[in-house]
Amino acid sequence: MTLLDRLALRLPIIQAPMAGVSTPELAAAVCNAGALGSIGVGATNASGAARMIDDVRRLTDAAFNVNVFVHNAPRRDADREASWLTALGPVFEEFDAAPPSSLKTIYKSFADDEDMLRLLVERAPPVVSFHFGLPEQAKVRALRQAGCVLIATATSPDEALAAKNAGMDAVVAQGFEAGGHRGVFDPVGEDAQLGTLALTRLLVAQAGLPVIAAGGIMDGQGVRAVLSLGAIAAQLGTAFIACPESAADDAYRKALQSDAAHHTVMTNAISGRPARCLRNRFTIWAESVTEDPPDYPVAYDAGKTVNAAAKAAGENGFGAQWAGGGAPLARCMGAVELVQTLETELAA
Repeated sequence: MTLLDRLALRLPIIQAPMAGVSTPELAAAVCNAGALGSIGVGATNASGAARMIDDVRRLTDAAFNVNVFVHNAPRRDADREASWLTALGPVFEEFDAAPPSSLKTIYKSFADDEDMLRLLVERAPPVVSFHFGLPEQAKVRALRQAGCVLIATATSPDEALAAKNAGMDAVVAQGFEAGGHRGVFDPVGEDAQLGTLALTRLLVAQAGLPVIAAGGIMDGQGVRAVLSLGAIAAQLGTAFIACPESAADDAYRKALQSDAAHHTVMTNAISGRPARCLRNRFTIWAESVTEDPPDYPVAYDAGKTVNAAAKAAGENGFGAQWAGGGAPLARCMGAVELVQTLETELAA
């Protein structure tokens, strides 16, 4: 039985989790259209995750994916954090706001979150996926015993091999074109920056796991291309941002339909980890800064505070407007219609 058969998926299409942008409504609509919908719970706690999982189950009987972040705990460095806030000082000043006196670790890693593990074992979503790394074996065993299919993101053959050795059922080959956070296990290590097609083919040949291709895929033709390379499915994120069911705000949607879509950039300034974003005021500011941001997610505390100050002053260019290299191909339509369109294009 293939992984798609195991999950009763009619289509080889996965909606990327996109923490902060995906919603239970988006995931359920995708599921009900025959693909695999996803929610990202890396930006919430176990209580918030429980509500999201329950909302998805209220809206669909189909399989769905719950994604968690498995990053290393940030190294706290008071001098580095103070230097970063000093660098951001002129930005806060522009919007008549004061920078915070200190920064917080706003998101807890699944590696350190026993409450999230208990919640996932109790709720037993059909799929649990991991980004930024792999959980310890005790967590893998607990989730497997609960009946969950386990999937990990890999940006290189070495990460894919680690995923196989950890007992994953499949691996997401995240190409450098992909929007949002790079799934690299070590954000300060060397990144081969492999593109989606090359990485997909490498992992199909070498990983020994079913491969899901991700990065820059926006239409049925792109899905068909990665299937021809041996992937079992394609994961699309940016393609779903413009759907009304997503949590993207009006400024994000407008930016996605603007010239900024043609100029996505990789930056670590917003969150402390490399992530692909629409070029905006924040990424332009980051190009001129020499200071290193604090570790993820401490830097994200600063980034979110800057964005709140800017939005309060009517400036929408400091948001985390994540998007992949295929952003100019984004289409404004409901999630069900988009999945149906992808299916038609795939079959053409």
